[in-house]
Amino acid sequence: MTEGQPVQQAQPPAPATPAAQPSHNLKGPFEATVLFNKPLRKCFCRMGLQFTGAGAEAFAKTRPGQFAQFDLSHISLPAPETIPDCLKDDAARQILLRRPFSFARVAKEAVPPAHPGAGPTAQPKPVSSGVGKIIVEVVYCVLGPATLRMTTLVKGNSINIIGPLGNGFTVPAGKKRALLVAGGMGSPPLEHLAQVLTAEHPTMDAIAFAGAKTKEDLPFEKPLDNLSREIGFWLGEFARYSISSFVATDDGSAGFKGLVSNCLIDWLSQNSISFNPAEAIIYACGPRSMLATIAKLAREKKIDCQVSMEEIMACGIGLCQSCAVKCVAPGGIPVGDKGETYKLCCKDGPVFDAKEIVF
Repeated sequence: MTEGQPVQQAQPPAPATPAAQPSHNLKGPFEATVLFNKPLRKCFCRMGLQFTGAGAEAFAKTRPGQFAQFDLSHISLPAPETIPDCLKDDAARQILLRRPFSFARVAKEAVPPAHPGAGPTAQPKPVSSGVGKIIVEVVYCVLGPATLRMTTLVKGNSINIIGPLGNGFTVPAGKKRALLVAGGMGSPPLEHLAQVLTAEHPTMDAIAFAGAKTKEDLPFEKPLDNLSREIGFWLGEFARYSISSFVATDDGSAGFKGLVSNCLIDWLSQNSISFNPAEAIIYACGPRSMLATIAKLAREKKIDCQVSMEEIMACGIGLCQSCAVKCVAPGGIPVGDKGETYKLCCKDGPVFDAKEIVF
């Protein structure tokens, strides 16, 4: 510094530029608009919901096996005379917690033709890049006061939803055959998986197996015609993706008589010559007893297996820790001295490698 020059005061450092904040919470809550809500059979219904804006951006990335939490607290009850006797006592219970639902289908809304004479509107297409209107479909069973209220929703109503949540199914490298096994209400995420396998893994050979106590307990539209069933296409929900399907009922009222796990065992025995376990993977969702049987079968046959666990979820985001699943893999909450841990179904799952679970 030259003598006589004024001393310059040190300048305070410029404030740090704040990190860019996302324009919205990636998990919501979002508002979804009801497109349809139709009964399937017995106590099963199928609902279509539409997301736009930030909700569409989030749910366009949904993977099979993920779920969402629905706020059903504001929905009115149906007319008293329409409430089943088995639900009359529980119907008036207040709905405090959100309810979890997986997805049976996720698609971009069809774009109408530019001109009236350009042909009919295309059917919804599997999700790809870009944000527009996203349609998700859920299948639900009317079992309590929350799902009872869902039956009153009509086109134009809205539902507040958080999601997509959890981790879904994955497709390991080298797999050429997928066996989808659904028990009872375990079918929706596997139907969604069928959609994604067709779109993203078109060369993979996939077969679906669905089981229930009776034919009326199958959460699908009516089975396809006799000719379709004879060539292995029982269910239209899978046939739409050119995936063959088989049905098993405990009482033999439809398809294979017996448990769906036994139906799978029967199929494996009939196709053992052309079946390479190293190139196959089993995806399963259903009651815990069924999953335990499928996991044991997969271990014996040396087939990779992923299972979607069904646990009671209160928050859906890992805070309440009410959905703990005992596992043998590290990384969870230690328990006992056997090297076992607890993981959270909502956060670490609901899809797990079957070898992780302590059944």
